[in-house]
Amino acid sequence: MRHATTVGCLLVCGALLLLVRTTPAMAWRPWPHQRTSGSDLILGGSKKYEGSSELIHLKYHMGPILTANITVYPIWYGTWRKAQKKIIREFISSISALRPKRPSVSGWWRTVQLYTDQTGANTSRSVRLGEEKSDRFYSHGKSLTRLSVQSVIQSAVTARTRPLATNPRGGVYLVLTADDVYVQDFCDNVCGFHYFTFPSIVGFTLPYAWVGNSAKLCPGVCAYPFAVPEYMPGREPLKPPNGDVGVDGMVSVIGHEIAELATNPLVNAWYAGQDPSFPVEIADLCEGIYGTGGGGSYTGQMMEGPDGETYNINGNRRRFLVQWVWNPVVGYCAGPNALDQ
Repeated sequence: MRHATTVGCLLVCGALLLLVRTTPAMAWRPWPHQRTSGSDLILGGSKKYEGSSELIHLKYHMGPILTANITVYPIWYGTWRKAQKKIIREFISSISALRPKRPSVSGWWRTVQLYTDQTGANTSRSVRLGEEKSDRFYSHGKSLTRLSVQSVIQSAVTARTRPLATNPRGGVYLVLTADDVYVQDFCDNVCGFHYFTFPSIVGFTLPYAWVGNSAKLCPGVCAYPFAVPEYMPGREPLKPPNGDVGVDGMVSVIGHEIAELATNPLVNAWYAGQDPSFPVEIADLCEGIYGTGGGGSYTGQMMEGPDGETYNINGNRRRFLVQWVWNPVVGYCAGPNALDQ
């Protein structure tokens, strides 16, 4: 995550300063917009979806970023099929692929690597899949609050058998809820969020994210464009690249959250806006953009597979559709499938 001499103080001090704030940094599904998003509040009607804007003030607020090797620890909450887990595992494993087919997941991550901390260290290039934990018996129920999501993590790291490692330097704890689990604010344009755990609940300050499978609850909101909401008659859904509307929709939200966790793990590093309780982060600034020309109600130019499936990047063994993130060097949203790449 960071240099060993400073990480302890940064994590503990940062957590103490932010304990008064209990609202995680949330990812609204890019579109269709049912309410104003964080980037809309900053940019208003003059938002330039790909181009730079004098109204965007993405700043570094001196907090830590994840510069050490990143390990993602999935926590599968509820009932999951093996094929569904495989899709998500292969997306995470593709982030650090060495010889990928372009445009690639690792090419998408290279934009995230451009962010630095106060020492000049970049976000880690290495993102690997760590140990996993399954909670197929819904030990905390089928309706979770944001705080009970942290309790799910607490159960995973304190389990009697095969507990997850506690890794505050480079660990990312990814709570993935099955399609019959409701999480607070889910489907109200909130498809995922990230934050850090409270020592009073988990015993440690650990960066974590939650992402839900929306296949049964609200696919038109959280699995768009692979599902279309009822108020958009005449628009046809796109074919998901891995044949699973809910999980293919989750992949982009997972990418969104991991990118923001890496660059803003304690919600005091990289974000735009004046209010740290409502940070607009590097993926929020590119909501709904998957290719050149994206913005508004248009995803941008993507690619089509031999069976009509839609994707924009290649993984190790399969394809994915993942939204772009903000490039701090050029000052606009970027992705490896851009037409000028």
